[in-house]
Amino acid sequence: MSDTAVTLARWEAEEKAVRAKQRGAAAIDVRTLADIPGIEVFKRVLAGEIPLAPIQDTLDFILLEAEPGRALFQGRPAHKFYNPIGSIHGGWYAALLDSALGCAVHCALPAGKAYTTLEFKVNMVRALTDRVPLVRVEGKAVHVGGQVATSEARLFDAEGRLYAHGTTTCLVFAPRSHQAHPPATA
Repeated sequence: MSDTAVTLARWEAEEKAVRAKQRGAAAIDVRTLADIPGIEVFKRVLAGEIPLAPIQDTLDFILLEAEPGRALFQGRPAHKFYNPIGSIHGGWYAALLDSALGCAVHCALPAGKAYTTLEFKVNMVRALTDRVPLVRVEGKAVHVGGQVATSEARLFDAEGRLYAHGTTTCLVFAPRSHQAHPPATA
């Protein structure tokens, strides 16, 4: 068995394990997530206590690993994601990269902090087709401050070939439920 085949078999097994845990995940009120550290949110997702984001089902990708300041996703480049010129649409690359970029930041946030993407940049360096069975995208936080966070991510296959890379800048803030409310006036 080739090194690539061994890697693909391992990647398939890791995805199967996460999907098995997700079968029992019940919907939650996302507003409650602001009260726990970001990394704890992702530990609960991976344990099957919190469901995956719906976009992961729509675009056939899945969160596989999370640690402080790092998130790893895996995706299946399928024909249904093709553009008119016969390869995977750039929007698919962007969605996977955006997820890894944002989740890397989220994994580094303390309880009581949230984020939103201000901008992100994607560089596609190689065409991707459905002949590539699986790809992974790894996001890593570069800087997480009180108001601004940045991260970078790389999208690659089982042979280590790079297909795209990107960066993001995120705004860090206290969610509305954690912001001070002015006193009521009569």
